[in-house]
Amino acid sequence: MNRTSEATTETAVDWLTRHAHPLNTSDAQADSADLRPLADAVSGAEIVALGVGSRATRELSVLQHRMLRFLVEEQGFRALALEGDDPARLGLDTYVLTGAGDPRAMLLEARAFWRTGEILDVLLWMRAHNERNPHDPVRLAALPTQAPPPGAGLAEIERALADDVLRWHEHSRLKTVYWGGIAHTAVGDPRTVSSPEPQTHRNAGGHLREHFGGGYASIGLTFHHGTDYPVPPAEFAETVLGAAGLPAYFTDLRARHPEPVDAWLGAPAMTRLIGPFYDAREDASHHLSGGSLAGWFDVVAHVREVTAARILAG
Repeated sequence: MNRTSEATTETAVDWLTRHAHPLNTSDAQADSADLRPLADAVSGAEIVALGVGSRATRELSVLQHRMLRFLVEEQGFRALALEGDDPARLGLDTYVLTGAGDPRAMLLEARAFWRTGEILDVLLWMRAHNERNPHDPVRLAALPTQAPPPGAGLAEIERALADDVLRWHEHSRLKTVYWGGIAHTAVGDPRTVSSPEPQTHRNAGGHLREHFGGGYASIGLTFHHGTDYPVPPAEFAETVLGAAGLPAYFTDLRARHPEPVDAWLGAPAMTRLIGPFYDAREDASHHLSGGSLAGWFDVVAHVREVTAARILAG
């Protein structure tokens, strides 16, 4: 690292330390006062994406849950597009609206990254919200998906993910939270995923930004280290984000910054991308690249230390 880049990084860390909005709790049911500064960043959005660097952590899942609650309770969002499986196939959309069925049993039939206690908590909260507000419910996005053709590559899969969200919004006209992985939700136009082999293409977030413009808000949830993850490589954005010294915080990347901070946010970046085939011994090889923090995200929320999600057992 040369002296100029060192100075830029130091300025970025100082700016993050002074302008970050601390997150005060990891309790999904806690008051949302610490999230209220998020309101400006999502103002005017029809779709807010909550994309995580790893689906398998308790803390990032709880933060997604807290942000979902804030968006529903204080910002008028009324639908959750939970990426990765079909809630109608499982009966979960009916459960959150009517209470019919056992959501835990339904999740046990879902794809692996839905089978967590944290996702179950989200569904239980949605059902409780609807019991309190029967005439103004929050819904799970559930429409027949447009499956990509057999043998389709990742680019076609990303297009299909975006089309599912678009069709849901056109059908429901509801402000919708898109809950998924950072590889899909970041505004990638294009972006590169590193694993299992490098691939570069426009992703779902890129398609959604093209369609909605500023009506698509991208929030990236990152982490520094944790139970199953070492500290990040020095060149990863999480190294700088973690140097702010706060246990958890978020920052609006669209706010005005000093020129060195703009330079850091706009520079080519790498961030952690933990998929189903993660190998901690090859941690540096699991990343998102081909863009910048300011290009990918409107908001970054960062948690310094994470633990494993609670896996539901059969």
